[in-house]
Amino acid sequence: MKMITAIIKPFKLEDVRNALAEFGLSGMTVAEVKGFGRQKGHTELYRGAEYIVDFLPKVKLEVAVTDEQVDGVIDAIIAAAKTGKIGDGKIFVTAIEQAIRIRTGETGNEAV
Repeated sequence: MKMITAIIKPFKLEDVRNALAEFGLSGMTVAEVKGFGRQKGHTELYRGAEYIVDFLPKVKLEVAVTDEQVDGVIDAIIAAAKTGKIGDGKIFVTAIEQAIRIRTGETGNEAV
């Protein structure tokens, strides 16, 4: 089992959710986060004053999948989230040692 964590632009969330639903995933966790990478933020004007926005709004998406689903999920996220511009985000894949569904007690792939 793997945990796929994707940091994407907020306006791409619905596209990614739809792509993952088409792939057959039934659940995910989403959180609004702030951060920066190579973008290094940007400058904005507010009431005539210039200020620097260091942390940009992003969406963090987490999906637990079986080993067989990893490549398909990654491809779906990339296809839906890519704009071709800086700040499109990152995808991280980490191993899950154990998963347990609290309601039924199922473990392993059945819990995912």
